[in-house]
Parts: sequence; structure tokens; C-alpha cells
Amino acid sequence: MSTLPTLYIAHGGGPCFFMEWPAGRDPWQKMGAWLRALAGTLPERPRALVIASGHWEEREFSVTSGARPALIYDYYGFPEHTYRLRYDAPGAPELAREICALLERAGIRCREDPERGFDHGVFIPFKLIFPDADVPIVQLSLKRGLAPADHLAVGAALAALRSRGVLIVGSGMSFHNLNAFGGAYQEVSDRFDEWLTAAVLADPPERNRALADWQHAPHARQAHPREEHLVPLFVAAGAAGEDPGRRIFSDSVLGTTVSAYEFGAVDSAAPS
Repeated sequence: MSTLPTLYIAHGGGPCFFMEWPAGRDPWQKMGAWLRALAGTLPERPRALVIASGHWEEREFSVTSGARPALIYDYYGFPEHTYRLRYDAPGAPELAREICALLERAGIRCREDPERGFDHGVFIPFKLIFPDADVPIVQLSLKRGLAPADHLAVGAALAALRSRGVLIVGSGMSFHNLNAFGGAYQEVSDRFDEWLTAAVLADPPERNRALADWQHAPHARQAHPREEHLVPLFVAAGAAGEDPGRRIFSDSVLGTTVSAYEFGAVDSAAPS
């Protein structure tokens, strides 16, 4: 069994991949195509997924522990059919218990939540990545306060799962300012993206120091007025340990640059 990489993916805007767009005017087309091809880049099919989404925060780290989690349609003002999307992936109660045990062993409090479902940071991108919904999922919350060190530590505590067929994924957006769409922030997003990519590509100790100090990056608070969509990257980076990072996707979306990253890739040739 291979040791799986860790991923930080872009999950798009709401249910964007499942909407009708005028011919040639779908701003999410490239991202959607990349997500559809992502499973084929993995060294092997994962037996389970652990996904930290930017859409779930709790006082303490929490994990979904139900056998059949429902979907949470936590987006607003979209076409009616997008509230009938289905993604019936099973939960993984035993893995949820194991995750909490690993975190508690590392001195991190963890709570199982048997009632919580999967938010759109999970089911929207994974409807493209694993469309048959046949890979069990445990969703991991963020911790309120969004402290980088807390989320790097959570990732590190879960790193051992990678060698046992579990794919650890941070789901967010590398640039997330809802007031920035339209082109005026292209240069701002480019500069932040350059900094973020350099941080990910740095040697792991320097990478973690840079990510922990992300607020001093160029245009940090213009890129992330609130950082919940960036913090899942810290989980993926923490779980990477000493493995290198690389950028695996980048596109200009609605006038802003959005990227995605992988840590611990078998093949180090990074696509543009």
C-alpha cells in the first residue's frame, strides 16, 4: 500500500459545477475539469477520505461519525435544482473514533458528532472527484479562532493515516474575498498566490513557519478577510510531515487567481 499524498483543493463557489452557464462563459470550467481528473493522479484509490472544509467550525475539533451523513446545502440564492443534488457517500464511524483517539493522544481535544452532515465544501467537489460516492468520508471541523498552529498540529497528528490508505484533504479556496470578483483584484491575488506557492514549495520547517505567519503575506487580508477557506491548507501541510509540496492547479477565476496544492507526490513534475 502506497503512502498517499495530502491535498489542498479549491472547491469553487457554491454549487458552481452543477449550474447552467452560457456557452464559453463558465468561469469554473477549468477547475471542474481538474477536479474530475484528480482521482486519476493518485498513486492508488483511497480506502477513506478525511476532509477539513472551510464551512465547519466548532469550539473543539469535531468529526462526523454517522454511518450515513446527510447533506448540508449551505449556499444561498442558487437555482432550485442545486438544492436537490445528491451525494450519498457513506460515513466511517470506526475511522472517526480512530481520528479522535489520535488527536487525544497528541493532546488535542476531539468530539464525535453523529448528527452532522457533509457541507458543500465536501459534497460539491467530491461529486466530481469520486462521482460514484463509494469512498467513505469523515469530515473534520476547523477549530474556532482558526489558529494556524492548531491546524498544523491536527494534520501532524493524523499523518500516520496516510500509509493506511486514507487521503487527507483540505477543501477551501486559496483566494476567498467575495467582494473581489470582477478583475480589480487580479494583481492583488497574483501577489498573494506567488507568496503562497513559494511558502508551500519551501522546505517543510520553513513552510510551516511561513504558513503560521500568513497574515504578513502580501495582501493577506485582501485575499482572506476571514481565513476559514485558507486554514484547511494548514491541515494538509501538517499531515505532510517532511514531504515536499507543489502546486497542482492554478487558474484565473472571475478576475482572481486560485491555486491548489499537493504534498508528498510520487511524481514531482508539477503541472502548470
